[in-house]
Amino acid sequence: MAVSAQGTGGIPATASSTRVLMWTLLVVYILNFLDRQIVNILAEPIKAELGLSDTQLGLMAGPAFAVFYAVLGIPIARYADKASTNRVTLISISLAVWSAMTALCGLAQNFTQMLLARIGVGIGEAGCTPAAHSLISDSVAPEKRASAIAFYGMGVPIGTLLGLVIGGIVNDIWGWRAALMLVGLPGVLLACLLPFIMREPRRIGLVKGEAAPAGPPPIPAKEAMREIFASRAYVLLLIAASVAAFLSYGKGLWTISLFIRSHGMSTTEVGIIGAVALGLSGVFGTWLGGWAADRFGQVNKRHILTLPAIGMAVAAPIQFLGYGAPIWWVAGLLILVPTILNAAYYGPTYACVQGLVRKEARAVAASVMLFGQNLIGLGLGPLVFGLLSDQLMPFAGTESVRWVLFGAAWLGLVPAFFFWRASLRLQGDLKTG
Repeated sequence: MAVSAQGTGGIPATASSTRVLMWTLLVVYILNFLDRQIVNILAEPIKAELGLSDTQLGLMAGPAFAVFYAVLGIPIARYADKASTNRVTLISISLAVWSAMTALCGLAQNFTQMLLARIGVGIGEAGCTPAAHSLISDSVAPEKRASAIAFYGMGVPIGTLLGLVIGGIVNDIWGWRAALMLVGLPGVLLACLLPFIMREPRRIGLVKGEAAPAGPPPIPAKEAMREIFASRAYVLLLIAASVAAFLSYGKGLWTISLFIRSHGMSTTEVGIIGAVALGLSGVFGTWLGGWAADRFGQVNKRHILTLPAIGMAVAAPIQFLGYGAPIWWVAGLLILVPTILNAAYYGPTYACVQGLVRKEARAVAASVMLFGQNLIGLGLGPLVFGLLSDQLMPFAGTESVRWVLFGAAWLGLVPAFFFWRASLRLQGDLKTG
């Protein structure tokens, strides 16, 4: 991440400041997904203590978070796109809110209280990624953008990995409430330190006390939306990424339940297995996607999305076999490869998003993509999977989750198709800056 860039104020950002920014944003995003996804490993003990159904469990894990995250993401991104906005301060406030609400989840005494606390987590996290993507795009060269955003995106699998390990172990020792409070409180401390660690590129080189540069005026919301949706590549990417997120969030929650219910494993055991099969492999897949996009995209822009398209198609049958495996370690090994391939879309997708619009609309473009991914993906994935599991339970018993996952594996062909279609449009739609 040693790439220098031209800041908004006209002063080049140094390589060291860019590295600090990238590593700090990675830590923030790790906490983002740690706090968001730890409920996956804690779902079964939460269900048992609070007396929840699979539908309520899916509602708590999905829509309670996703609806507010998705709806608030766009206006917050509009604010982040203003030249006068300090995006570092925005991320700091967001981090403090979602971390505090995660800790409050550990105090919930019933379904309603848990639902409200999860809504608070969603409200806080809405201010993170659009502002972070905008910061990254202002700080690195366009030809390195996919790798940089993929580096930031490694926070998804690393946060998920830590959530599985920490949540599983702490739950078995002290219970799920302690696990939620343990992962929530450090984020509040980091939020206080963030403004002293990162620098806003828009303010680099300014004399102390000098006003921020005016910069180009923010484009009207309608104009930003018209520009975003005028790109056919963007629309196809939005469909592909939303379906990919629907499957990812649904499978992420219920694969854990599959190992607990069908393979008789404890949360600690599942946390360790999941850390490898879902976490480490996801880290590698996210990095691989960004590297491949930058490497082969220089030859032909359509190859930015070649790995996500081919990878998801190849992953489907392997994942199907993994869900059907009767032995836990065989299932874990078979799920590992598809996880690598399914994770490769993050960097290429969001790099394309940043390159399909003017920089004055970058945060909004990212927020619209996140709106689709979270409203459809996180909002509906866990919930729909839970609803289907409840419907199948009278016939399949504890194997109902496995039946749902069988269908989810083959649905991976859908985003593969749309990533391929989007790749055919990149040569004409991608901008150079």
